[in-house]
Amino acid sequence: MARVVVLGAGVSGHTAASFLRRWLPKKDEVVVVSPLATYNWIPSNIWVGVGRMEASQVVFPLQPVYDRMNITFHQAKAKSIHPEGNQESSAPYILVERTDEGHEGSEEKIEYDYLINATGPKLNFGVTEGLGPHGGHSWSVCTPEHATQAASAFAESIERMKRGEKQIFLVGTGHGTCTCQGAAFEYIVNLEFELRRHKVRDKADIVWISNEYELGDFGMGGLHLKQGGYITHSKVFTESIFAERGIMWIKRAHTASVAPDRVHYERLDGTFGEEEFDFAMLLPPFRGVGLEGFDKQGQSITDKLFMPNGFMKVDADYSKKSYDDWAASDWPQTYQNPDYDSIYSVGIAFAPPHAISRPTVSPNGTPVSPAPPRTGMPSATMAKVVARNIADRILGKQCPPHTASMADMGAACVASGGAGFLDGSAAAIIVYPIIPDFERFPQYGRDLKHTFGEIGLAGHWIKNLLHHVFMYKAKMKPGWHMLPE
Repeated sequence: MARVVVLGAGVSGHTAASFLRRWLPKKDEVVVVSPLATYNWIPSNIWVGVGRMEASQVVFPLQPVYDRMNITFHQAKAKSIHPEGNQESSAPYILVERTDEGHEGSEEKIEYDYLINATGPKLNFGVTEGLGPHGGHSWSVCTPEHATQAASAFAESIERMKRGEKQIFLVGTGHGTCTCQGAAFEYIVNLEFELRRHKVRDKADIVWISNEYELGDFGMGGLHLKQGGYITHSKVFTESIFAERGIMWIKRAHTASVAPDRVHYERLDGTFGEEEFDFAMLLPPFRGVGLEGFDKQGQSITDKLFMPNGFMKVDADYSKKSYDDWAASDWPQTYQNPDYDSIYSVGIAFAPPHAISRPTVSPNGTPVSPAPPRTGMPSATMAKVVARNIADRILGKQCPPHTASMADMGAACVASGGAGFLDGSAAAIIVYPIIPDFERFPQYGRDLKHTFGEIGLAGHWIKNLLHHVFMYKAKMKPGWHMLPE
């Protein structure tokens, strides 16, 4: 009998556990460890954050689903990985701290044969003074609780405008190294849509602030879209969307601090500015959750397992190349740790080998450029491949490992632009490959036959459908495995 432990129950962790349970015999154990008792379909937090959904519509309890599927669930926070066991036993294990009611703080050891680190990120609000809803001066939509708080503050602003007051809305990134431009983009266009729906748009100024060099970068170095015989950069696509909606923008900006009524930011050219607001939704940068690693003697091996930012090392090329020397082949294929081959990492938890967008630093030494995104469809795809490889190893199949390099993977993104059933919209974008490959596609780095985007009402219908489809799939209801990632 083999035991596979999955750390995290987000998109990547939940996907990996689902397919492992499907592919492995009943005698093999699939264990999920997550500090939260619920699953959250994070893309729909945007709608919670503007008051179009309740938090209860984007979450469900994990325990009943895992009980039905014969998956063992531990509500706990992983603290450390011990891949060599300890001096008493060579069995690899993780040390966890329970978070379930009545057992908070107690520690447990969970042994494993295979381990998947899908912990996701730490929301690093503390890196920017005054950032975030926990004692700061801005809101977030990173969790259902954050989104509910943002919705309440947004509703208050709407009521103020209905009484004749002007309001300034500031949305974007809360630090120069953020990697969450896509979620912030969705939020700002939904916010603008809701102001029109409430007939108070004339009382609002809406401002976008981002670390992107150009709008539409999204941490992917931007992309070129071919449509109607014309090739357009995502910069034009995004600027057009903002211009049509009267959204002003500040780009190439590092949010240095957030005061109760304004942000102070540093521009890429080294100068400084400030922007007032009445309501701010600024997303934080990410880092690893803080897992540690120890060898058999109890000595730290954290640097063998993790990069300094806390994300796990996998089969990528982490040599210190210049940006101009990196290649698509630097990106991982199997997401397997090079020192401990029974450990894998997927989703945001794995360490990218380099930035996709060109790194830029201000004359003051401040990084002002997006980190690589690796959420959503790519997270689920790589999780499914890792689950397949682990299942093959347990079942003794002699076959080459399955791969899921982001440099050879396409992704579809449907970004909501307003939730009205007859007057809403969404930007639908397909990009291939996610990581530009200038060896295969010298001019643009991507295959323009499979990279395109458009915005319209049909996209909103698809976005709404996807919410229900993926909630159904996550609940592992009949036929779930036939639905796409």
